Amino acid sequence: MEILTMEQGTPEWYEVRRGIPTASRFADVMAKGEGKVRSKYMRQLAGEIITGEVAETYSNGHMERGKEWEADALAKYAFLNPGADIQRVGFVRNGNRGCSPDALVGADGLVEIKTMLPDLLIEEMLKPGFPSKHRAQAQGGLWVTGRQWVDLVLYHPKMPLVVRRGPRDHGFIASLAGEVEMFNRELAAMVEQIRGYRG
Repeated sequence: MEILTMEQGTPEWYEVRRGIPTASRFADVMAKGEGKVRSKYMRQLAGEIITGEVAETYSNGHMERGKEWEADALAKYAFLNPGADIQRVGFVRNGNRGCSPDALVGADGLVEIKTMLPDLLIEEMLKPGFPSKHRAQAQGGLWVTGRQWVDLVLYHPKMPLVVRRGPRDHGFIASLAGEVEMFNRELAAMVEQIRGYRG
């Protein structure tokens, strides 16, 4: 396992994650049904491997605002957890998979920050438990890093801070590991097929 400290969103960060599935997209890897989302993600990674270039990414005003709010959210989280050893990281790579946690906490934890519009944050505040839509990313981060728990920090600067802790789910991680292994095998086969393409 390799822990890298470059700033997220930089050219260096995009380069180290090029061509491998990452936790933020593990839900796509596990997608069922027609598999269009999974297939598109595989084609994007195959393109990155073959061309040596990072696929173009989409960003909007809310996403850019979210990046600005993350440092404030982490500062408030640190204030609520005095004495915690909080380390910002850029990317964690473990073989042919990786993740970009917003911070590592001590030897066993990690933090994922999600900035939200007020109505979405209120929706999550009124529901108990760990949000299912972030489960694959959160458990994927635990799998990649080998850690035991994740704190999901839900944040808007004018709203109360919401923290949902998720312990390591061994059953889910076993299923995830199998799906990612299958995905990587199919990805390698796709890359080989395209490199050998003769029209």
